[in-house]
Amino acid sequence: MLNLKHVLAAVAALILIVLGFVWFSGKIVDVKLARPVPAIGNDSVISVQTNGPHGVKSFSASVEQNGQTQTVYEDKTRSKQTSRVYTFSAGKKQASFLKEGPAKLVIKASSNDFRGHTTSLAQDIQVVLRPPTIVADGRQHYINQGGAELVTFDLGGSWTEAGVRVGRYSAGSFPMPGKPDNSNSRFSLFPYPWDVSPNTIPDAFVRNIAGTEAVTTFWTKIFPKKFRESNIELNDHELQKVDSDLDPEGTGTLIDRFVKLNREMRRANNQQIYDLRTKTENRILWSGPFVPMKGARESYFADRRSYFYNGRKVDEQVHLGFDLAQTTNMPVLAANSGKVIYADRLGIYGNCVVLDHGYSLQTLYGHMSKIEVRVGDSIQKGQRMGVSGSTGMAFGDHVHFSMLIAGIQVNPIEWWDEHWIHDRILSKIGAQEPSSPVLPSRKALRRSSRR
Repeated sequence: MLNLKHVLAAVAALILIVLGFVWFSGKIVDVKLARPVPAIGNDSVISVQTNGPHGVKSFSASVEQNGQTQTVYEDKTRSKQTSRVYTFSAGKKQASFLKEGPAKLVIKASSNDFRGHTTSLAQDIQVVLRPPTIVADGRQHYINQGGAELVTFDLGGSWTEAGVRVGRYSAGSFPMPGKPDNSNSRFSLFPYPWDVSPNTIPDAFVRNIAGTEAVTTFWTKIFPKKFRESNIELNDHELQKVDSDLDPEGTGTLIDRFVKLNREMRRANNQQIYDLRTKTENRILWSGPFVPMKGARESYFADRRSYFYNGRKVDEQVHLGFDLAQTTNMPVLAANSGKVIYADRLGIYGNCVVLDHGYSLQTLYGHMSKIEVRVGDSIQKGQRMGVSGSTGMAFGDHVHFSMLIAGIQVNPIEWWDEHWIHDRILSKIGAQEPSSPVLPSRKALRRSSRR
């Protein structure tokens, strides 16, 4: 009898040990919002990321306000996925008691193990129920594919962001000159990118902090453009130069390294350039038409380049901007007045300077052998910023010149035309340009080029 008691006690102890091990081996679920949710409206979409080694046993979301609570989403299906995203809607449509003002979003997720530990996430949010409104101007907008245009609009209701979309591209908006930053009277200077079908209709949009959006169209006529195509025959000398400059520690054949740089580095650099769009001033810094740089044009805007090596096509890329060559180490002059927002190496563009001209209009100067300006410098039209070169993905001494709107490269030709600038841009916003500076004389430019 004594032995039986000992056996039962041992079994009970073993069970407790096993249960304790299982209990304490239970893991918690990490819960976080997949993207910020500062507010909800009538029917806002929310995404929540869960991460747990055993998966999720149950998931729920509720909203609370003034002592009332409503579950807006629940999923009791056991999931062994260690990482999962739950997407659901929350707003007045799901919780009718909600009113404008502060509220709370509560997320709960239980671990898919014996312990079933529940993780809670409480997020303070605002309920915003007033939808935004937008009314675009009634003007006729004639737009060149690869070019730019400006539309004005009036906003109403609750809003935080407005602009123009063209296909997958978008540009923000600015208050009309002389108006405060939160003014309802705004405009958008936007690009019509070269790779968007000319059948694409731009639309103006406005959204509030809860994600509620209003959209309108405006009168447009798009002029399709045919862009050039060109072939480039690569040789080992050129490949060695580029690979050594941009990928000195790289491995593999010269051509494989070049193609990788031409694709991946080009894509990364264009993202870097796009990210500079926010470094702009809410005022016009330019004066008069932009001055085209002197030199023979070796390539044009949106050239589709096919690259050949030993007679075999190895890559195809679109070259955005102009390549200009005149003499070795020619002075690089600012196309218009602005402020330096970038002055450093930039991958395939080599030594590069980017000027902001206000309202997201920017110019880029690449492949320079020497940079003579710094970030923050105010630059006058025609001012020398450095000298040309062959840094980055350049096979000879020249300057790569680009114009950008909202981070997207556009054809600069329009901006060389004073009448186009007045008719398409300035007349719509009633803006006055800064007074034009006196451009350096040819003699002064020759002296500066010898320094």
